[in-house]
Amino acid sequence: MLIGVISDTHIPERASKIPDIVFEMFKDVDLILHAGDLVSLDVLDELEEVAPTRCVQGNMDRYYGLKLPKNDIITARGHKIGLNHGEVYPRGDTQQLKYIALELGVDILITGHTHWAFIKEFDDIILLNPGSPTVPRMSDPSVMFLEVDESSIESRIVKIGDPICKSLNFKGPGTHG
Repeated sequence: MLIGVISDTHIPERASKIPDIVFEMFKDVDLILHAGDLVSLDVLDELEEVAPTRCVQGNMDRYYGLKLPKNDIITARGHKIGLNHGEVYPRGDTQQLKYIALELGVDILITGHTHWAFIKEFDDIILLNPGSPTVPRMSDPSVMFLEVDESSIESRIVKIGDPICKSLNFKGPGTHG
């Protein structure tokens, strides 16, 4: 199962739209997970046109009055994936994110909030953050792909500005040209 992962789009509050290349990259995914801070439900509608989309509430979503769940748990090919915005301070603190994963009872925890991407293994938990495709912090704009099957989990951060993304021949994670 191929999953597109995105977070912190902040549309229209900090950016006017998600870059078109993101929709092109996500065209073959089975599911899209958004780790919060959409700010407008129009973002969810746009992503839904590409693939079924699940989203959780970020701190800015509450500010703008969006009613989304704080957490979501998705089971994919026998793996439990948790989705949470990750509102912990300091941002991206792996110890606190580990406890969120333990509370949710998940193998993989996807969060946002930092606006920078990372992949970290912490004990038996995989912590993922796709960064932001629209308003990154001290990093390049990015999204993530997560591929899961019964025996493996593979994740990949894709920087929006990479030459692979600028090519019209982009066919998904790990394949190009």
